[in-house]
Amino acid sequence: MAYFPCILGIWIFLHHGCVTGYPKQTPSGSEDTRICTSVPPHLPPTATNTSERLSSLRLHMRTHNLSAYVIPSTDAHMSEYLAERDKRLSWMTGFTGSAGTGVVTLQKAALFTDSRYWLQAERQIDCNWELQKSVWVDFISEWILHEVPAGERIGLDPFLFSVVEWRSYSQALEDVERILVPLEDNLVDRVWGTQRPPPPASEIYHLSDNFTGRPWQEKVSALRSQMEHHSRSPTALFLSGLEETAWLFNLRGDDIPFTPVFYAYALLTKTDISLFVHEGRLSPEASQSLTAQCPGPLCVQMPAYGQARAGLRGYAQQAGVRVWIGAEHTTQGFYGAIPPEKLLEEDYSPAMLTKAVKNSREQELLRAAHVRDAVAVIRYLVWLEKNVPSGSVDEVSGAQYVDQLRRQELYCHGPSFETISASGLNAALAHYSPSNETSRRLSGAEMYLLDSGGQYKDGTTDITRTLHWGEPSPLQKEAYTRVLMGNIDLARLVFPPQTSGRTVEAFARRALWEVGLNYGHGTGHGIGNFLSVHEWPVGFQSNNVPLGDGMFTSIEPGYYKDGEFGIRLEDVALVIYAETKHPVPGEPYLTFEVVSLVPYERNLIDATLLSREQIEYIDRYHMAVRKRIGPELQERQLDEEYQWLLQKTQPLSHTSLLATSLGTLAMGTLTSTLLPGA
Repeated sequence: MAYFPCILGIWIFLHHGCVTGYPKQTPSGSEDTRICTSVPPHLPPTATNTSERLSSLRLHMRTHNLSAYVIPSTDAHMSEYLAERDKRLSWMTGFTGSAGTGVVTLQKAALFTDSRYWLQAERQIDCNWELQKSVWVDFISEWILHEVPAGERIGLDPFLFSVVEWRSYSQALEDVERILVPLEDNLVDRVWGTQRPPPPASEIYHLSDNFTGRPWQEKVSALRSQMEHHSRSPTALFLSGLEETAWLFNLRGDDIPFTPVFYAYALLTKTDISLFVHEGRLSPEASQSLTAQCPGPLCVQMPAYGQARAGLRGYAQQAGVRVWIGAEHTTQGFYGAIPPEKLLEEDYSPAMLTKAVKNSREQELLRAAHVRDAVAVIRYLVWLEKNVPSGSVDEVSGAQYVDQLRRQELYCHGPSFETISASGLNAALAHYSPSNETSRRLSGAEMYLLDSGGQYKDGTTDITRTLHWGEPSPLQKEAYTRVLMGNIDLARLVFPPQTSGRTVEAFARRALWEVGLNYGHGTGHGIGNFLSVHEWPVGFQSNNVPLGDGMFTSIEPGYYKDGEFGIRLEDVALVIYAETKHPVPGEPYLTFEVVSLVPYERNLIDATLLSREQIEYIDRYHMAVRKRIGPELQERQLDEEYQWLLQKTQPLSHTSLLATSLGTLAMGTLTSTLLPGA
C-alpha cells in the first residue's frame, strides 16, 4: 500500500509521496460527482450537507475574533489512522480521505488534498467547499493570505500540529503579518458537541515475548544508553507517537483502526519511567509486566493520560534537566511545555529510529507472517478465477472475502488498512476503497487491482497485485510489464551504505519514464512488527532516513490511466547486506530481500520488453514462492491452490529468453540457463 503526501517533511503521510507527474483525476461531470455550476447545484448521494456545521463553526470563530480556522486530518499523536472521535476534518467536510486540511474563513471554506483524493472529494463534499489540489503548507498559506487581510487572526489547535508543521505555518503567515492564535479549546469539537464519539475504552494488552524482538526492559536500557552517550546529555526522553510507546513497552491496543496501538505518552528519565495512560484499561498481565520490578529504575508509573502535559512541564521546570523529543511527532502544545534552554530537539526520537531497524528475531517473525499472508491472498486469487466469470463478485464482496480469508490465518488481528479492491476505472484512483455507492462488478474484460494487508501478532503485511482474466490491451500489458520492471530493478539494486531511499527511487520509474509514463505517488514506506503498515521514517521520500540493514520497506511502482485502469505492484522487502564482486572496506553495500510471496500476473507480462536479468529474477522469485508456499498449501490439503501455484510459477525462461537478446542461441543452451528445479 503506497500513500504519503509530503507536507514539508511532516508525517501526515498516509500512503505516498509528493512528486511531479500526478495522474489527472478531474471529475468528468458524471452523476456521482458534484456539479456546483448547475442551478440548483447537483450533489451526489455520497455528499454531506455541511451548511449547519459551518454556520455554527463561524459563530465560534467570531467569539474568538478569528478570521480563519485551520482543521488538519490528524490527532494529538500525528497518527496515520484516526479513532472516530478524532476525525474532525471528515465530520466537518464529509471527506473521508486520509490526508487533507480544511480552512474555514468567515466567507469561504476550502479543502486541500492531493491527487489521490481529488475525485473522491468531488463525490463527498458539498458546494460550501472549494477543492484545492495541493497539501503543501506553502500552497495552503497562499490561499489564506489571499482570503485573510494583514493583521487578522488565524486559529489552530496546537495539539493537532507537529512542531515542524507549526513552524511552517508560522513562517508562511506570521512573517507577512497574519497572527497565529493557538486555541486549546478545539472549535470543531465545540460544534460536534455531544454527538462526538466517546474515547476508546478497549483493553490494552501485553504482547507475548513470542512475538517481540526483546523484552521491554532491554529496550528501555538501550534508550537510556543512547541518552547517556548523546553529546548534549539529555536527562529524559518524551515520546508522543503511539507506535513508539506500544513498541517500547511491548503493549498493544485497539484504539485506532488498523493499527494496534493505544492512547498514551511516555516520559523516560535515567531513573524513572512514566506511562501516561488510562491505567484501568490495562489487562492484569499488562499491568504486571510493567510493575513487576517496582520500586526501581525499571518500574513503570502510570499517571493518567490527561496529566501528560502537566507531568512534562513539571519535570522540565527542574534544574539541570534536558528533554529529548522527536519534532515530527511532538505537537506544538507539548513543545511549549518545555523551556527552550532545556530542550533537545531532533527530527525523530531514538525510539522511532531504533524501532525501524529489526533485529534477527523480528526479521524472522515478519517473514513468518508473510508466509501465512501469502496463503490467504493465493486462496483469494484462486476464488476470483472461479467466480469472476459468473459475474458474482463485486469490489465490496471481494474486499470482504479477502479480509475473511486473512482472519482465518494464525495470529491474525484483522486488516492492516482498508482493503483497496478496484476494478477498471476505479483502479485509476490510487487510494480508492470500495463502497456500496461506487462498487463495480469484477469482469474478465477489465483490470483488477488488489492492495491489501494483515495485522498478525508476529508482523504486519502489505501487498498489491494487479490482475486481468481476459485479453488485456497492448497499453495495459506494456504498462504492467514496465511497472514490474521498475519493481524488479529497485528490488535487485545494490547500493552503498547510508544511501537515502530518495536517491535510488528513480530505478523504480526508469522503465516507465523511457516511454513517457509515470505515477503520482511515492515508491514505498516502512512497515512494522504488528504495528503500523506505514512505519515512519523508512521509505523513499526525500525526508526518510537512509536505508540500513534490518529495515523493511515496501517497493510499489504503479501506473494509472485516468478513467480506464490502474496498475500497482507492491512487495515488502528487507534491507540486507549485499555480496559484491569486489570487497568493500568498512560497512558492506546493501540490497533487498523480498519477503512478499505471491506470483505476478503472467497474463499481463510482455516478456519481449524484459531483459535477460529481469526474466531470471522473475523465475528466481517464483521458484522462491513455490518453495516457501507450496509445502504450506500441501500441508493444509489446499490441492487446488497448490496446482494453481505450480502453474503461476512456471519459469518464463522456456519461452521468453529467446524473445529478448538471445535469439541466436540454440534451445539447448537456453535450457542450461534455467534455475534448478525449473
